Amino acid sequence: MSPVSASGLSVVIPVLNEEQRLPPTLERIVAYLDRRPGGPNEVIVVDDGSVDQSSAVVRSFQRPAGPTSVVLVRVEANRGKGAAVRDGMLRARGASAVMCDADLSTPIEEVERLEPRLAGGAHVAIGSRGIDARTVEVHQPWLRERLGRVFNGFVRLATGLDVRDTQCGFKLFAASCVAPLFGPLFTTGFAFDVEVLMRARRLGLRVDEIPVVWRDDPRTKVSAGSDGARMVRDVMRIRARLALERPAGPAA
Repeated sequence: MSPVSASGLSVVIPVLNEEQRLPPTLERIVAYLDRRPGGPNEVIVVDDGSVDQSSAVVRSFQRPAGPTSVVLVRVEANRGKGAAVRDGMLRARGASAVMCDADLSTPIEEVERLEPRLAGGAHVAIGSRGIDARTVEVHQPWLRERLGRVFNGFVRLATGLDVRDTQCGFKLFAASCVAPLFGPLFTTGFAFDVEVLMRARRLGLRVDEIPVVWRDDPRTKVSAGSDGARMVRDVMRIRARLALERPAGPAA
């Protein structure tokens, strides 16, 4: 296991049957990381049980040397986005680790909006679509967007989290916070973000929410109906389980 890089960035991407969207995404991310000062940097792709050629696409980007390494974590059976992100984060070796989606709804370059917050003392910096509507360049369909706002209102009411958008898939974590937040993570589905943010609050970590560019991709795999209902149930389960957990001390 390699040591944590003093300046490198880890990019964690969970994927499920993304052979079409992965090539341009990996090309853009690797090119961006190659240009960054410092390093070394890495892209960790967690293939969460794909039945297409997603893993083969990732392998085609792997190379023996260079400023950016591409790592494939292959899981045979699909478990959920939360489980995939957890696996990738716990393998990250950068000074900070950002999670992003395979469709790059938030461009990788937006990490530069989040990094100054970590430099300024935040432990976690999360991208948000809920602070400044002008950064949402391509909106979701009206009903899906409305349901998203309802869900975020429900999360704030149920958990007390002071976050406008828990579900934006673009979040940056200082290396010191990764193990305390993702090690005990038990939510395997789409609501895992809520558990991560609740754990951050319990640990006394500073979480900054920053507006980022976001463009809807109509090929999303999230169902507003079945997945939305499951996420509501998961939020209640998270609240109940964390209430029974012994509070942890402050993170390093």
